[in-house]
Amino acid sequence: MNKIKYITYVCLVNILFFSFNAKSDDASRAWKEAYKSTVIVLPTWPGYNRPGFGAPTGTAPAGTGFYILIDKKVNNTHFIMTAAHVIKNAKAVEIKDYKNITQQAEVILVDLKRDIAILKSKINGLAIKTSEQNLDIGNEVCVIGNSFGLGPSLSCGIISAKNRKNLGFNPIENFIQTDAAVNPGASGAPLVNKNGELIGMVDAIYTKEADIDAGVNFAIDIKLINQFITENYDILMKN
Repeated sequence: MNKIKYITYVCLVNILFFSFNAKSDDASRAWKEAYKSTVIVLPTWPGYNRPGFGAPTGTAPAGTGFYILIDKKVNNTHFIMTAAHVIKNAKAVEIKDYKNITQQAEVILVDLKRDIAILKSKINGLAIKTSEQNLDIGNEVCVIGNSFGLGPSLSCGIISAKNRKNLGFNPIENFIQTDAAVNPGASGAPLVNKNGELIGMVDAIYTKEADIDAGVNFAIDIKLINQFITENYDILMKN
């Protein structure tokens, strides 16, 4: 092989290699594995007169939630996890799934100390897969949230910090900090790894004046979520 042909060959191999890696390392897998488990949460609050985003009077800004297993022996579930602050004042809650099917949801459990709530849907949904891997700062993560009520969308970033506590959002805290974009409507959204496995639930953002993403966002760590499920297992299984 002469020198020119060799250089051309090496260049083609490098192009194919980097193209493959770019494709395999993008965030499409995270979306494909988790979006069917994600729902829009639509609470109605009594007397709420500032709905925002064109929602009818009395309707609070939408949030996000996801189907989650309480009993690991099954693949489908009617339990949905979201942030407690999304539904804590609601007189009624609806959810809309990835098929745009809207249904009433029952509020089963609200934990204001951790800001976690469990809803129950009439139609079973596909439970999100849960990660069992250790998390490291710098790991790629994604949020599937209903930002500004526009419908489910994907935003990605990295884990900026772990085990953030005493931030003043909730009495019990263990947050993953991420720069993945988070905006109103994404509260309760799943934070997933690149395989679409749950590692946390979006709960809060740091901001100065406007309630919009500032790149310093917080998700309740999967360890705290699992602790919540363990403590309330018997109550949940009765429903």
